[in-house]
Amino acid sequence: MAEKKAAKKSTKSISRKPSGLTAAEKAAMRETMKERAREARGAGKAEGEKALLEKIAEMPKADRAMAKRIHEIVTATAPGLTPKTWYGMPAYAKDGKVVCFFQSADKFDARYATFGFNDTANLDQGAMWPTSFALRELNEAAEKKIASLVKKAMRR
Repeated sequence: MAEKKAAKKSTKSISRKPSGLTAAEKAAMRETMKERAREARGAGKAEGEKALLEKIAEMPKADRAMAKRIHEIVTATAPGLTPKTWYGMPAYAKDGKVVCFFQSADKFDARYATFGFNDTANLDQGAMWPTSFALRELNEAAEKKIASLVKKAMRR
């Protein structure tokens, strides 16, 4: 019987594809791991709000001003929501589930910031409805709309 030739192994290193995540996405994942550790320790509302305010303080001036005002609006409109961070962004949760969040324009080098809602928000209206809103600035009309949406999100 003829001897089989041993498979020749390459000594060249295997080229690896990049993970596909941007530096910002990787940073968001690191933030998520910190958030999960904080929650596993049983962090309360005060610790969540402290983390949220620290993240707001790190934002560029325009986003920081919007995030501070949104924090005031959400906490006044829905005091039952728990402030926290979510992927390194300010967010507000009910029973541990994020209802709404603010995403800085700077976070992913976007043209505008966003204020969004997760499926735990009660915003259902017909077959289709918006769950995220672009923000270039906050004016009185936008502030009223945010308060109205947060109030609606909390109805059950």
